[in-house]
Amino acid sequence: MGDRRSVLVLTNPHDVTADVVLRLLLARRVPVVRLDPGADLHTGASLTAMYRSGEQRGRLRTASRELDITRVRSVWVRRPSPYEGPPGLRGQDRRFASEQALWGAGGILASLPGALYVNHPWSNRAAEFKPWQLSAAQGCGFLVPSTVITDHPEEARAFVASHQGGAVYKPLWNTRYRIDGQPHSVWVREVHAVEITEAVSACPHLFQAKVDKAFDARVTAVGDRLFGIRIDSPALDWRHRQDLMTCTPVEVPEPVACAVAAYLAELRLIYGAFDFAVTASGEWYFLECNPNGQWAWQPAETTTAVALALADRLEEGTDS
Repeated sequence: MGDRRSVLVLTNPHDVTADVVLRLLLARRVPVVRLDPGADLHTGASLTAMYRSGEQRGRLRTASRELDITRVRSVWVRRPSPYEGPPGLRGQDRRFASEQALWGAGGILASLPGALYVNHPWSNRAAEFKPWQLSAAQGCGFLVPSTVITDHPEEARAFVASHQGGAVYKPLWNTRYRIDGQPHSVWVREVHAVEITEAVSACPHLFQAKVDKAFDARVTAVGDRLFGIRIDSPALDWRHRQDLMTCTPVEVPEPVACAVAAYLAELRLIYGAFDFAVTASGEWYFLECNPNGQWAWQPAETTTAVALALADRLEEGTDS
């Protein structure tokens, strides 16, 4: 078969979600190379690329494989470790090495000729900006809750006070945060105008009208294949208490499916994990789309279906 049929998977060694798809590809005898570039390139792996007029070539060498990087069928950008530089370096030397690795190795792996990316790392990064998500969602036909992003306390208070049905706060990015040395997550929570202080001026904050939802929904998209589940949870943010939620398959309405297709095209994505709040009258409100969201926590039949869809897309590569 040669390495023209190789699938390159960029992820960390502890990514058990990736393992589900890799087992499917191996059962189909599709060659797979797994690489965690932020770590492996400091522990024996090496990457070389050469460019000149009319020619591009290069090799990726790992402990078990050698791969012609111009003959990669597809690249699955899952959960690679960040580029942090060799552990033996400190201070500005390590920072220099980590930035060179990001712009060098990261740039090589993001520009493999003829490869299909699920998703391209630059598309993933761009699609994580919530303001663009909201703007694109509106343009693609989704219902979007009234939202303000501001660093002006009075604007924030006025917005929250104007929504009699309530308003919520959600972070614009899942920043690592610790309290007393322990990891702490900032969940979506209801907010009242009297709680908003001048501290809002420190950075932009996102406030959104609270949707009077009957349930939440997650739609996992792999190209034109959509997998919907209904999430029933007593928590405002179901991620906060996943032990309390129940998940069941749900049909994705045709208008929502059409908007998903438009959104993926607009943001140049193949994979997306869409979250919705669904009202009792059947209105699906777009909340966000994680371009690299987890999916193996869903019901077994949904997890299996998503894994098969990803394996199919990675095996097909650019031939589809």
